This record gives sequence, structure tokens and C-alpha cells, in this order.
Amino acid sequence: MRKAIIHLKKADPVMRAIIERVGAYKIQHREPGFETLVRSIVYQQLSGKVASVILGRLIAMLPEGKVTPETILKLTPARMRKAGLSKQKTLYIRDLARKTNKGHIKFETLSELTDLQVIEHLTQVKGIGVWTAHMFLIFALRRPDILASGDLGVRIAIRKAYQLEDLPLPKQVEELAAAWRPYSSVAVWYLWRSLDSTAQI
Repeated sequence: MRKAIIHLKKADPVMRAIIERVGAYKIQHREPGFETLVRSIVYQQLSGKVASVILGRLIAMLPEGKVTPETILKLTPARMRKAGLSKQKTLYIRDLARKTNKGHIKFETLSELTDLQVIEHLTQVKGIGVWTAHMFLIFALRRPDILASGDLGVRIAIRKAYQLEDLPLPKQVEELAAAWRPYSSVAVWYLWRSLDSTAQI
């Protein structure tokens, strides 16, 4: 990771300032499996605190807290709704469980696929778009060069750090981020952290 930090600092003075403010790179990775994708769906468009409570309730409903396609499909949609999941997210998680059970989604082969192939593979599930696939690539598959150009946090951080008048469009993010390659994932993590109150801004 030292190589990535050196590259980003040399390539972009604004990124260099962010890295020096935020400090050490401490990304928390997750296992590249079914449970991680369920978690991502639960967390879509919710604050971390609210999503954590809902996920905790859902896990508590499952035998031994095991999040598998089988345990999910044994729950009724009504029971899943009682955990606090919306109707749509209940539908998405059940679709993921069914497609995984039928072998349409194969987590064990994802590491062999290109970034684009992973996105195509995962977005066949209802409710999983490019953003969720990007999060899976960064946090579960540990891919080093994923630019989450549509992520609101990334766009807000860029507007603030680069002193832009408006939120940059995804295309503008891609243009600005050209210098970060092949370590866009690291840059994205630093942009998120730059918005934390703990970062010494």
C-alpha cells in the first residue's frame, strides 16, 4: 500500500494534503460472499446507524445468526419487513438469495473475473446497481483501482477539497481522477475519510 500512497501524493497535490490530514490507510475489508452483499443492500440509502440496527435485527432472526441464501429464504417477506427492511429491499435480498441458490450468482468465481465482469455479474440481481457492485469490488474483492464516480460522498469530498462551486458530475470525477490510477480505490477511501469529523481538517 506504500506504493499507492507515494503515487497519489506525487500525482495530485490536493490528494497529498488529504492523505497527510487523514493519516494512515485503514480500510476495513469484508469477506467476498453472500452476507457482504446482503449487508450492502441493507445499507443502501440509509445512515450507517439505522442500517446497522436493521441488519442486527435481521441476523437475530436467522438460525445461529447465519446469513445464507437458505436461511434468508426460510424467512417470510413479512418477517423480514419486521426487521425494518423496506418492501423493495426485502425483494432485492430474496432475489439475491434465489439467484445464488440457483447458481446464477457464483461468489466463488468472482475473484477470477475482471472488474467489469464482476459488475455485470452482480447487477443481474434486482436492486444491485453499479454503486453496490463498486462497494463490493473495493471492500470485498479488494480491487485497487475502482473509482466510485457516482458516489455522493466522493463527489461532496471532491467539491470541498478541490474548491469547486458545484458538485462534480461523475464524468468530471473521472477526468479529475485520471491521475490517481491505478490506485483509485485508495483515493476514494481517503476522500470518504476526509469528510469524517475525526479527520484533522
